[in-house]
Amino acid sequence: MGPLDGIRVLDCSTGIAGPMAVMYLADYGADVLKVEPPTGDRARTDPGFAVWNRNKRGAVLDLARYDDRAVLRERLRGAHLCVFSQPLGELEALGFDPVSVAAMNPGCVYLHMPSFTANGPGSAMPESFERLCAEAGVSAGQYSFDGGPIDPVIPHVLYGQAMWGAAAATAALLEREASGFGQVVTVGGIHGWLVTMTGAATRRPGTPHARAKGGPGGPIPFYRLYECAGGEWLFLAALTPAFHTIAFTVLGVLEELLADPRLDGSLLASALPDNSAWVIERVAREFKTRPRAEWLELISAAGCPCGPVNDRDAWFDHPQVAAMGMRHSLVDPERGEVAMPGLPITLSATPGSIRTPAPPRGGAPAGPAWPELAHTGGAAPAAAGPLAGIRVLDLGSIIAGTYAGSLLAALGADVIKVESPGGDSLRTFGPTFAGYNLGKRSLVLDLKQPDGKHAFLELVRRADVVVDNYRPGVTKRLGIDFDSLVDINPRIVTVSVTGYGDTGPLGEDPGFDPLLQAASGMMRAQGGDSDPVFFTLPVNDVASAATAALGATLALLHRARSGEGQRVTTSLAAQSIMMQCREMVRFAGREAPRIGARDYLGPAPLDRLYAVADGWVRLQADESHRPALIALGLLDAAALPGDATAASLEAHLAPWPRDEAVERLLLAGVPASPVRTLAEVAEHPQFTSEGVLQHMTLADGSAVIAGGAYARFSRTQAPPAAFIPGLGEHSQAVLQDFGFSEEEITALLASGATAIGAPFTMP
Repeated sequence: MGPLDGIRVLDCSTGIAGPMAVMYLADYGADVLKVEPPTGDRARTDPGFAVWNRNKRGAVLDLARYDDRAVLRERLRGAHLCVFSQPLGELEALGFDPVSVAAMNPGCVYLHMPSFTANGPGSAMPESFERLCAEAGVSAGQYSFDGGPIDPVIPHVLYGQAMWGAAAATAALLEREASGFGQVVTVGGIHGWLVTMTGAATRRPGTPHARAKGGPGGPIPFYRLYECAGGEWLFLAALTPAFHTIAFTVLGVLEELLADPRLDGSLLASALPDNSAWVIERVAREFKTRPRAEWLELISAAGCPCGPVNDRDAWFDHPQVAAMGMRHSLVDPERGEVAMPGLPITLSATPGSIRTPAPPRGGAPAGPAWPELAHTGGAAPAAAGPLAGIRVLDLGSIIAGTYAGSLLAALGADVIKVESPGGDSLRTFGPTFAGYNLGKRSLVLDLKQPDGKHAFLELVRRADVVVDNYRPGVTKRLGIDFDSLVDINPRIVTVSVTGYGDTGPLGEDPGFDPLLQAASGMMRAQGGDSDPVFFTLPVNDVASAATAALGATLALLHRARSGEGQRVTTSLAAQSIMMQCREMVRFAGREAPRIGARDYLGPAPLDRLYAVADGWVRLQADESHRPALIALGLLDAAALPGDATAASLEAHLAPWPRDEAVERLLLAGVPASPVRTLAEVAEHPQFTSEGVLQHMTLADGSAVIAGGAYARFSRTQAPPAAFIPGLGEHSQAVLQDFGFSEEEITALLASGATAIGAPFTMP
């Protein structure tokens, strides 16, 4: 039995993000009815449709017909959750907007997943990851050769929106268990952007846009791509000072670099803008002296993380993927044998399953109506987040594990960041740490000391969730694994994020986001026949955090019904598959996945990035828009598809100012978006008015722009987290809240098992 057994879901969404969000719910037991128009979901011909719509029943309803609208209303009266992605205006015209559905069924959770925002200029924008990345600073922030924007070849922001939409909806279902009431949950593309880009979006006001040097391999000499002899590539993941020393020693350049006066004896100084280019060039020369296999063996044997750049097919066929259960085969009546991604979350007590293929074209009768939900009546209670009252102990560090805690805090949980006396090593990267640790309280506990471990176990007695991203086996050695903790608290939920899962040939390896980008084919796919590309967005880290948050809410929902805790696990490697689920799925006759190129601008002359007088625009037209482009003077009537079209658009768009170009194109009915920098996004009213970004003042009076509302809940909206934890800042308050006496706290301080620190300031 899955954690969502008995939950009835009506999926009326289309495209990628909405159906994929519902896929997670179906995978973990929900009864899902997918409703399509007579023409079918517009994504039905997309290879990803086979993945995003597995485990669902299908029905065709023409909502232009009164009788079919009546059938849908009947189904809505018995649904625990419904999902729509259409613009609110369109839903209001049909009578399936949130207000209308609440009148039919006050107990229904209404998940709205618009393409950009629920209101405002982007509310009617069709789903497009390319335009979303252009408008929200993703394209402009990507490393490139010439410093211009890059068009992504995988819809990572929409995948992130899907994962987070599933987590937010499950949190609302959990709250519904207690209150009996539904609510409207809005997770738009803009929220998917925040979930995936929160580290880069966190910044000081007025920070200018600066293009990083170093090309598509990255600007940091000890954390980037390098080409080896024979033309094969690897990623060097020497992020910490200890790893810097190991890597540069193996390469034979350590003494030379330390002796150079430009570094003044500090390897960290090699990452400064004035130094990075020449250090990268020196290290790159060394890597080209030996084959990749030799370097990988030498560097790995010395204890420094590094990994090969491979392609998608090789990764999907890798024994590690099979060992994790991340490759599943089934027979699809339309596509034949389909190999697709498996389940990225393992639940020890209520595992999910892949049972049926996507519903066939044309669907089937809608079937008997679900029983109407019973309602308790009275006023619907409000709360500061659907997870209000849930206590989380966050043992995570760097990004994937600890960011999961921050996302749970965004849902209203009280999250305690449990840190060693030295603190999370990400603290040295001020804005990045701030983004991934927003809304937590910090408690210093030395788990290697008996007093510190005893105190932690006492916290577990009163906690609901424990999150970690230790390597497999570490929690057991520390005596804080699930089997140990459940003896103390039978209701505890533990969530572990690993690099490669618990088993398989790579199971014990440390996980770093770019190593999975490299191994899984992401970097190769983006670069095409040119150099591979290091994604500035930590694709697998943020996806693992969102997936871990989903796993926690699924386990909490099961616990609310049964009283039973359980262990939840996920991994960066699992996300490297899910964040390419459309690209990975295989069946006979499928179209080839998109492949990029050097400074990739887009897939076609009418569908790509173009430079204008003061920046760039993302045009997303097709042949139907050619007459409008001719009328605007951007195309010659005689221009043929292909190079002539691109040359004409380049020449005629070049003198137009960016915002004028976008306005004129949109007025002519041609889809287009401005390419914004993250500096623009941080100050843009579309992001601040939606509450997605907020302006905060730190304890020292300095200002910072950080994430605000990661989702919108109509009844249980948590206020934006207005604090970033200083190391040990909340140690005393947390221990008091968990029932420790003043004498016990004093003893912990005296032994060094805990410490009290100052508020956070930005380094």
